[in-house]
Amino acid sequence: MTQKGFYFDSTRCMGCRTCETACKDYYDTEVDTNYRKVYDCEGGSCDVNEDDTVENLAYCYHMSLGCNHCEDPACTKACPTGAIHRDEEAGLVLIDDGKCIGCGYCEMACPYNAPKVDKEKGHSVKCSGCYERLQEGKEPICVSACPLRALQFGDIDELEREYSDSEVGNIAPLPDKDLTHPSLLVKVCPDAKPAGDMSVRVSNPLEVI
Repeated sequence: MTQKGFYFDSTRCMGCRTCETACKDYYDTEVDTNYRKVYDCEGGSCDVNEDDTVENLAYCYHMSLGCNHCEDPACTKACPTGAIHRDEEAGLVLIDDGKCIGCGYCEMACPYNAPKVDKEKGHSVKCSGCYERLQEGKEPICVSACPLRALQFGDIDELEREYSDSEVGNIAPLPDKDLTHPSLLVKVCPDAKPAGDMSVRVSNPLEVI
């Protein structure tokens, strides 16, 4: 079995949301449904010292996130019909629209907020890794669209070899990787905090719900 996954270089991402917009346009999703989301992460402070000098300890970085096609996905365990499942041949977590009853259990279970119930369609939707494009020998639309090449996609083993300076999902605001073992490699920028660090504030919560 080949496990597919994403590589994200947070030292390159400037938060332009081209990946998010390209995905939304390609799949023509509803206004409140995004398969890929860009989190604006910030924290720290600007402190005035006793000598009236200012010490800038503030930071800001971005995190682009789709479905992580986890090795141990929480969504598949929660699904009562088997609609959301790991496709062993594709190496992706996919949704069988014909089996999905739109109960939303996958949405509640996923710690990465990836699946969403599309009320118009009556079933759950999420990033599929652009499965149809992969079948045509193309890369995911978000990867193609990124102007700074901050995103890559492929066999996770090959990505690990190519980007040996990356870490598996270890960047806030993501949860601990041991929850689901995400197929996500991240090159962490100097300002980024590790996964699970609660001091990081997401400054655009309404965009990523």
